[in-house]
Amino acid sequence: MQFDYDDQNIFAKILRGEIPNKTVYESDHALAFEDIQPQAPVHVLVIPKGAYVSLDHFARDASPEEQVGFMQAVAEVCRITGVDDGFRAIANARTHGVQDVPHFHLHIIGGRQLGRMLQG
Repeated sequence: MQFDYDDQNIFAKILRGEIPNKTVYESDHALAFEDIQPQAPVHVLVIPKGAYVSLDHFARDASPEEQVGFMQAVAEVCRITGVDDGFRAIANARTHGVQDVPHFHLHIIGGRQLGRMLQG
């Protein structure tokens, strides 16, 4: 599968500093910020700084350093937000996965009982 990255997507603009965000954590390889439409008390998006469209694109083409740095950022977000009672990590991909922004991002959602992920 070919992955064509659109550098005009909102997350690319956030990474370039063109659009403000409420940063939770930042490292050399990732940026984490509060979702503008939170679905729970904790709802943080973690994005790689590289130009990756989806989780499978990131898993296939990101360097080992980028992948490790991204996962370390996820761990830091969980520590910072205190989701000790549990959380959900969601990565939507492409059309059927209802991916709204074509830049790989992981939702960290928690802070309350979330219920079942999928119904019916």
